[in-house]
Amino acid sequence: MMDFVTHKYDVLVATTIVENGLDIPNANTIIVNRADRYGLAQLYQLRGRVGRSDRRAYAYLLIPPEQTLSPVARRRLAAIREFSDLGSGFRIAALDLEIRGAGNLLGGEQSGHIEAVGFDMYMKLLEDAVRELKGEDLADDRRATVNLKIDVRVDEQYIPDMNQRLSAYRRMASARSLEEVNRLLEELQDRYGPTSASVLNLAQHARVRVIADLIGLDSLERDGGAVVLKFRQDAKVDPVVLMNLVRNRSDLTLLPPAVLRLSLNPAAAAAVRGTIPGKGQRRPAEPGRPASDRSGGRSWWTARASSGVVPGFSREEILAEAPEDPSAPGGLFERLGELLDQLSQSLLTG
Repeated sequence: MMDFVTHKYDVLVATTIVENGLDIPNANTIIVNRADRYGLAQLYQLRGRVGRSDRRAYAYLLIPPEQTLSPVARRRLAAIREFSDLGSGFRIAALDLEIRGAGNLLGGEQSGHIEAVGFDMYMKLLEDAVRELKGEDLADDRRATVNLKIDVRVDEQYIPDMNQRLSAYRRMASARSLEEVNRLLEELQDRYGPTSASVLNLAQHARVRVIADLIGLDSLERDGGAVVLKFRQDAKVDPVVLMNLVRNRSDLTLLPPAVLRLSLNPAAAAAVRGTIPGKGQRRPAEPGRPASDRSGGRSWWTARASSGVVPGFSREEILAEAPEDPSAPGGLFERLGELLDQLSQSLLTG
């Protein structure tokens, strides 16, 4: 081969080993004997060994009389003759898949139930098996189920294109670290401008899930005026730290077998901070309370006059529950984030 490259020989007679990426710029002619016996992808690779410089190249495919060829061989040769333009490799590969079939992995000869497992899951299992044989640590792919019953939809005004919004949802949901969430936020801000409140809520939701995975939560769900945290059996939280938290915080309740309940009652939150609303002190608004209650008992007429409602209002609109702002001071994200931070800190100090 080296002698051919250095022009010691002008003709190289070889097997199909030359299809494996050999780059010889001065080679401009190839003759393939009995081309009907080769696969389509193989012929494409062999043809690509010539014409790798500015010299015009020629590929001659020698075959027996065409009437003696099989129908499959005719299709292969017709395809290699037709797809000769630059960049036609993908079309060659697609046609080769159509002619030869999907093989043993995805074809009819595959045993088992790969259609039930799915090709992506099969590839993941295969990669995990390879890592295990190499002695590498396997990543824990379990994700906590997070259902806070809040609206985390991204405003259409912020990301007008639906496909881009879906991409943002998918990337936020698949984030496995706080750094990844922050990078995505910076990317959205660079592309679409200052982040809207809806995007910040989506990012906070993603952060909650990342920390829940770190701690080892099985699920984290909103249940009325509380958030219920269910721990996996192999959760990494120190039981002593957990008991101290429950003992020192009036808004936490530990339920068997491994469930932690966080009350979102404003009075419980104030008690934790040592600022229980007293006589003459305005109590913070509770999510879900009617507007008349949130306005300190004012009539709905007074509430209407001070709310800026446009003409055509109704009593139901005035007394309807105001949308919850999970990012408000003392709101859901602040309360839950504070608890998750305390639980995750026990991992760093443990």
